[in-house]
Amino acid sequence: MAETEWNKLGAYLKETQILGSIQSTLYWDQNTGMPKRGASWRSEQLTYIAKILHKRNSSEEFYDLINSAQDEYLSCQEISLSKAIIQSKKRNIELLIKEFNRQNNLDPELVECLAKAKARGYESWQEAKKKSDFKIFLPFFEELIKLRIEEATQISDKYSTWETLSQPYEPDLTLDWLDNVFQPLKKIIPSLLSRLKNSEKHYWDLSPTSQHNLCTKLLDEFGRDKDQVVVAKSPHPFSITLGPEDYRITTRIVKGEPFSSFLATAHEWGHSIYEQGLPSQSHQWFAWPLGQATSMGVHESQSLFWENRIVKSKSFSKRFFKYFVDEGCSLNNHSELWKSINHFQAGLNRVEADELSYGLHILIRTELEIDLIEGDLEAKDIPLEWNQRYEELLGVSPSNDREGCLQDVHWSEGAFGYFPSYLLGHLISAQISSKMEKEIGLIDNLVENGEYQKIIFWLKNNVHNYGRSVNSMELVRKVTGEELTASYFVNHLKLKLKEFC
Repeated sequence: MAETEWNKLGAYLKETQILGSIQSTLYWDQNTGMPKRGASWRSEQLTYIAKILHKRNSSEEFYDLINSAQDEYLSCQEISLSKAIIQSKKRNIELLIKEFNRQNNLDPELVECLAKAKARGYESWQEAKKKSDFKIFLPFFEELIKLRIEEATQISDKYSTWETLSQPYEPDLTLDWLDNVFQPLKKIIPSLLSRLKNSEKHYWDLSPTSQHNLCTKLLDEFGRDKDQVVVAKSPHPFSITLGPEDYRITTRIVKGEPFSSFLATAHEWGHSIYEQGLPSQSHQWFAWPLGQATSMGVHESQSLFWENRIVKSKSFSKRFFKYFVDEGCSLNNHSELWKSINHFQAGLNRVEADELSYGLHILIRTELEIDLIEGDLEAKDIPLEWNQRYEELLGVSPSNDREGCLQDVHWSEGAFGYFPSYLLGHLISAQISSKMEKEIGLIDNLVENGEYQKIIFWLKNNVHNYGRSVNSMELVRKVTGEELTASYFVNHLKLKLKEFC
């Protein structure tokens, strides 16, 4: 039986996705090559596309196409469709209806205002960070908070305001569930930090050219297809997919931090290889929901896996030391390289943080934005609150706004609800890594033998292939047979810390 209505819906989704990829391409350019004075016009461009996308995603035509496609597959499911196909169609329809309802509840004027506010917010954040002056960003930040709260109010009465904003990043997340997962870590991580002896950090650096060469070698080692994956520089590292065979990642050089660009490249590679491994069956890849990532928590689990479980492993330092030496590394052996790249010390910067203290950076940001969105914390008080919480949890305090509350790009784009994904990613990565090692061997041994494709194959078949067929918690249960727990992550940290205590 011909799937006429299903194909019509697929064609509509593809056109919408083309528009979305144009929007993403403009964002990529904004971060990597756009001249500063192009910001105003770029705001107009992004606002215009946001209006068109909202109109398409909330139109009566779209709603009718969804219903017609649903009626069609229901009428023929008992005749010619397998159980797997029926389930995938059902899930696709459920997710499309959910997103339609979300978009349909939004006032088009609010969508336009948000698009403009995000563009202005990003521009003002860059200037504020450059001048280390939060007051430059403050009025734009306040506007973003106001608009996002209004957005949440229009979208849902099922979840609280902050929970509603977190749903696109982590479907089905609730504050109670998050609190149960995160609060124990707020005690465990500081207790582990307190055990560390003061270890001396080797202060050395590599030229930008040498760092670029090492990043290129890293991607070659992992098996990057240069015809599909392109690397550029941006103020804040990120990964983005612009088309079915068009993957972009960015990195940055930080003076005095010879591993910064290297680790950022590994991190963004993890995001990209996840996107490359998503389901690619007809009518799914890049258009239908099932061809999209499960959640940002799962996404971050993949990037953190490559950054922390692969590049920070002993075997990787042993395997890659010669390339660092070739580029002028002043360390004496691969053991020093491993200890240097895994140096544990509480610091101010999230992106440069070690595996142990990283979670505290996320807890601080998550609690701050919940207080901003649902509590009585005012935006103007963020620098003070930020500094106080860093002093309380990490024992360090920023000396200026640049190294404090202006270091991350997320709030400048109104991405409230995103930060928990990073810490959830650590927990998911550790639990999945344990299962992987039981099935294909120790990660250290796989890395020592350069068996990256074996690792990628396992991840693709056990993690990436789910797409949005399940949420992140269901994915963890299906892959590991257990509920998500922090125990695997904590055990991983304790084992590594034995080498440093």
